[in-house]
Amino acid sequence: MASQQQSDAIKGAKVLMVGAGGIGCELLKTLALSGFQDIHIIDMDTIEVSNLNRQFLFRQSHVGQSKAKVARDAVLKFRPHISITAHHANIKSSEFDVDFFQKFDVVLNGLDNLDARRHVNRIRLAAGVPLVESGTTGFLGQVAVHVKDRTECYECYPKPAPKSYPVCTITSTPSKFVHCIVWAKDLLFAKLFGDKNQENDLNVRSSDGASSSEHTADIFERRNDEDIDCYGRRIYDHVFGYNIELALSNDETWKNRTRPKPIYSSDVLSDNQQNGNLDKNCSSSDLVLVSAMATLGLKNPQDVWNLAENSKVLLEAVKLFFLKRQKEIGSLTFDKDDQLAVEFVTAAANIRAASFGIPLHSLFEAKGIAGNIVHAVATTNAVVAGLIVIEAFKLLNEDLVNVRMTFCNEHPKRKMLLMPVEPFEPNETCFVCSKTPLTLEVNAPHTKFRDFIEKIVREKLGMSLPTVMQGNFLLYEDGDDLDEDERRNYEANLEKVLSKLPSPVTGGTSMLVGDLNQKLSCEINIKQREEFDEEKEPDGMVLIGWLQAPTDTENKASVQNGESTSGTGANQAMPSEIAEAKEAEVNAASKKRNFSELSNSSFSHPSSGKDKSSKNKETPCIGRSSATGCWINLLCMNSDIFSSKIKPVHGIRLILVIMLGFAFIPSSLSPCSILCHCGGFNCVRNM
Repeated sequence: MASQQQSDAIKGAKVLMVGAGGIGCELLKTLALSGFQDIHIIDMDTIEVSNLNRQFLFRQSHVGQSKAKVARDAVLKFRPHISITAHHANIKSSEFDVDFFQKFDVVLNGLDNLDARRHVNRIRLAAGVPLVESGTTGFLGQVAVHVKDRTECYECYPKPAPKSYPVCTITSTPSKFVHCIVWAKDLLFAKLFGDKNQENDLNVRSSDGASSSEHTADIFERRNDEDIDCYGRRIYDHVFGYNIELALSNDETWKNRTRPKPIYSSDVLSDNQQNGNLDKNCSSSDLVLVSAMATLGLKNPQDVWNLAENSKVLLEAVKLFFLKRQKEIGSLTFDKDDQLAVEFVTAAANIRAASFGIPLHSLFEAKGIAGNIVHAVATTNAVVAGLIVIEAFKLLNEDLVNVRMTFCNEHPKRKMLLMPVEPFEPNETCFVCSKTPLTLEVNAPHTKFRDFIEKIVREKLGMSLPTVMQGNFLLYEDGDDLDEDERRNYEANLEKVLSKLPSPVTGGTSMLVGDLNQKLSCEINIKQREEFDEEKEPDGMVLIGWLQAPTDTENKASVQNGESTSGTGANQAMPSEIAEAKEAEVNAASKKRNFSELSNSSFSHPSSGKDKSSKNKETPCIGRSSATGCWINLLCMNSDIFSSKIKPVHGIRLILVIMLGFAFIPSSLSPCSILCHCGGFNCVRNM
């Protein structure tokens, strides 16, 4: 068992938890039951009805309230003697700066987007605080440890863009066009034309889930003898007008977000406006001929329709489904080869995008965005939360030799459901933790400074409050403390090409780009290049040294019920990609290097292509070490505290016997937090 010194280290630790969703609820509960006394939680989200089937600290009465505050209150009911501080705020807020992070001994992430993960990684690097990163998708999960100068940082190796999204983001707070596509395809299309008995989060609103569901119970049903045009407009006004107004009534949700704009059909189309002429003699068996675009005379699928055109296409598509494909309604599922379905989804997604201030897209672009729903599994969240706490134990006791990255698999690989591997060493070419200069190939006389700021500095480098210097000349700065003259000067610079800036940026020069909030800076060397491939290099610039994630040509997206996805290693898939690649990460897992000076490993990073060993080194199961056993809190589902009226979609999978080594267990662990105790390195073998 743990020594008194080790137990005191846990009790005296100050922990920062970022995210109070699917993983966060399980993590906060596990931390409280494991002896931690001082915990801070940061989360900007409010509770949605769709959260209740797996985020067991929340109840129906909490809908619309702050996740961080409700989670704190729920845990304090059964651990009243500990200190939990809740922050209902954006982690990127200036109040959570380096000085704030330096107050903590360890940072534990339960986030659901890459942008926030990168931000936390940079702040904690500047503060010198270790980070435990995590993510889940369905039965798949991942936990990784990042220690400054000892292991890779979160950005040392490329991360695929997330392909699964929390339902609360899809239904309430979309920020990307893909969110709107998923909403239109998996919620609105399914509600109108799919199985009427299937559960659907489309009606759920954060202000009052129960009352809004009652209000909308029959809204999607076409009434007897109801004119099809009137029906289409009624649906339009409900989902793009009424639902948005209802969501706006919850001020907490929009405290740190841009408020959407309700859109009603009367705002876009005149009351007397008619859609295209429909040939009622057209054969319904020929789906190619059943097209809203053809009826309306829209020919080019690569054109981006305006709001009025999207509204016409949506209403025409609804009419065509009911007049030409009536027999299919109730059993339809989205098919990207179904022209009318693609038209409907494109139009609906664009109208929703317009409401939330998101750029509109063409039918050609929208058609490429497709995917499948990945349901959240509460047990996976609990397993990952337990693994996070185990790694936190090691960090607090300075047991860096035994820290591990762990993958949770859906099916046994090498007779193991959990795959612990040693972390990478820091990447010497990482611009974040190794300060390696980057190179930008650009046509300086033709590229606007604004494009550089938006496409390179903000999008690729992830800087939210950037500063750009060329020599001793400050070309750009962002922040709330700028006076009007400064702001005007910087805005004027944005419209100039790079070579015409007050301090010209041309081939052979360099710029220093930084973010004061993240305490991050990097040097970018400029290399003049005249021509770019418009298809492969659409930005007209190529950033060398910045590791871009592998792209998915179909840009598939899926709905994930409030959990997070993460990726933490080179050539390692994020959990969402793991599902697509059939857990290919397990094969790469054995290539992990030992960062410790005590390691005998001599092979190269897999990305270098110079593996010096005759065969992949297999990380030994920890438990051969001095650990007397491995404890983990899998799930406290059965107690009244964590039960929910809405049962998990998948229920509890098989009880996992978990092994991830550490040489101590705090004596303060409560029996009610332990479902499994095992010893020896064979404990993860398939039984």
